[in-house]
Amino acid sequence: MQKYKKLPNPTIIYLAIFWYLCKDMLALRKIVVQNFRNIEFQELSFSSNVNCICGNNGEGKTNLMDAIYYLSMTKSAFSSSDRYNFRYGTDSFAIAGTYVMPDGMNSKFSVKVSSKGEKKFNRDDKTYVKISEHIGVLPIVMVSPSDISLVSDSGEERRRFANGVLSQLDHEYLSSVQQYNRLLAQRNKMLKDHVSDSDLLDAFDSRMSSCAGKIYESRKDFIDSLTPVVSGYYGILSGGNEQVSIGYRSDIEERPLSETLKACREKDFVFGYTTAGIQKDDFVFYMDGHPIRRIGSQGQQKSFLVSLKFAQYDIMKNGYGYPPVLLLDDVFDKLDLNRISNLLSMVAGSDFGQIFITDSNKIRMSGIVDGLTSDSAYFDTSGGVFTRI
Repeated sequence: MQKYKKLPNPTIIYLAIFWYLCKDMLALRKIVVQNFRNIEFQELSFSSNVNCICGNNGEGKTNLMDAIYYLSMTKSAFSSSDRYNFRYGTDSFAIAGTYVMPDGMNSKFSVKVSSKGEKKFNRDDKTYVKISEHIGVLPIVMVSPSDISLVSDSGEERRRFANGVLSQLDHEYLSSVQQYNRLLAQRNKMLKDHVSDSDLLDAFDSRMSSCAGKIYESRKDFIDSLTPVVSGYYGILSGGNEQVSIGYRSDIEERPLSETLKACREKDFVFGYTTAGIQKDDFVFYMDGHPIRRIGSQGQQKSFLVSLKFAQYDIMKNGYGYPPVLLLDDVFDKLDLNRISNLLSMVAGSDFGQIFITDSNKIRMSGIVDGLTSDSAYFDTSGGVFTRI
């Protein structure tokens, strides 16, 4: 009688299949959140495909999204200071997440922040020497109602957007921005204190100019790559009724920053700070040749911002070789049914990875998601408590 080989253990087969399916993708499998905003303590497991967080406004949906964002970017998407992230009456918060990495292996990331200003970031129980080393390890894109600040607010918001994307893709860019900001702070202190040491100022101007040149070239290349992708997505989302584009303005378009700083030195001493430089860069969003902040309706502005973030997603996916985690917070707000339908066709027809979606309308959410995939997880939210349903 023929002798057959013993079949592998079913668990081994399952793990092998799971590893193959997860290879070249990034997914958050589990998160533990303690004392972050209105979340006292939660331990949640997620689908590697689509995760739907439902609940009324103000219950904590966005706070969970922000906790996921924090694990990637080492800061909140909404608060510039960590003091706004502590749950009321507490003096520390902690977030930990287990991820399936693109190589198919699991890694655990955790952060603990105290009101004394201490922040400790770990990967697999090993503490980062510099927290900035973590930026880009867990690429992420977030679309939220607060994105409207990119259209309505100052250039600082648009620079923060560009920095957030480029810092994930290029650590040299992040290093140049950090170095430039340190030099800028030192130069501003000299100007405020009226320290008129020409040789020292020349040295600052030269070093700042070197950093600014690298930042400018990266931002210019980014906008050149981003603009056609934004236009393409906007055409799908809006039905092709308007044309959108992005302009880039910088003080160093015409000459090196060192020359501009020297020419502005007298004025800088009067104002007590540096009046020109890469910190004044701005990006202008156009629709049919006019600033979209002036002529765009709420729906048009929302469509542009969603297109902008989806274009960011595409560029990051191509840069990494795998899709980032995508957070869609209240993304259907201010979009009509046609635009929502077009948005969903974009998600369904593209090579997206793990997605988190929040919506206050559970019926709308399930009707949308169930038509896209059967691999999904649903969570109800109430008072910072999340229940899988």
